[in-house]
Amino acid sequence: MALPFDLRALRVFVTVAERAGFSAAARELHVAQSAVSQTIANLERHLELTLFHRHERRIALTPEGQALHAHARELLERAEATHLAMRELHGLVKGEVRIGIPSMLGSYYFPPLLMGFKAQHPGIRLTVVEAGARRLQNMIAGGELDLGVVIDDEQSRYMERRHLTREEMVVCVPRSHPFALRSRVSASEFFQEPLVLFQDGYFHREFVDALSRRTGLAANIAFQSNLIPLTKAIVRQGFGITTFLRRVVDEPELVAVSFDTPAWLDLSLAWAKDAYLSRAESAFVEYAISHRGVL
Repeated sequence: MALPFDLRALRVFVTVAERAGFSAAARELHVAQSAVSQTIANLERHLELTLFHRHERRIALTPEGQALHAHARELLERAEATHLAMRELHGLVKGEVRIGIPSMLGSYYFPPLLMGFKAQHPGIRLTVVEAGARRLQNMIAGGELDLGVVIDDEQSRYMERRHLTREEMVVCVPRSHPFALRSRVSASEFFQEPLVLFQDGYFHREFVDALSRRTGLAANIAFQSNLIPLTKAIVRQGFGITTFLRRVVDEPELVAVSFDTPAWLDLSLAWAKDAYLSRAESAFVEYAISHRGVL
């Protein structure tokens, strides 16, 4: 029988309980608050229990949450001791992994993976750099980063890659927009709208530029921003529309609509071809591939 939670979810739960808030827990875990909220919501759904009383400015454990907290603390402590014993047998106690992640992926996809790896290897330091996809590739080639998440395309084919996940790029519009009632939007309709786009060097922008070249249509760029919250705010207020990976469109005021020819991106973990991977780096690659189902 499969358990309805994992150690990562329990660690998030315990941190929220002991910091008495989602924002404080997110700061301690170095992840987006949305990732913490989603983890707790999934845990409550799987357990079919309400774990927190949610008040306007604070939260508190329910009786069910208090019961889980006691068991979770004990389980995490035992798991930590077990992992330490096993790591010492293999000599994998210390090390550093420098990994580059595009901002859209770093905020919405990788917190569970990074936290899960850290839970298993607390002695390994993770240095995470957010930048545009092409900048990350250059940093890997130059030895500034050990690993990075890239889009599988012609520009990344010279790297060693291991496939992680496949995600759809969608049109993101406010709920009041006519496109919100549609199941598909054509490229020509998309390019007729004012657009909110990332700057050059980000895969989000490269996707739109490639679509423009294929269709011969020019983008009507109203705003340029690499900040996801700002881009969402602009779209919510009706000043433009954009494209995101589907999972990023996670607010009730925003709607994700497929392109008439659905657009899929393959994401891989990559490193320089023929590069030597340390034990810590190899451990992260192995962990990421074996746990890619959490993405």
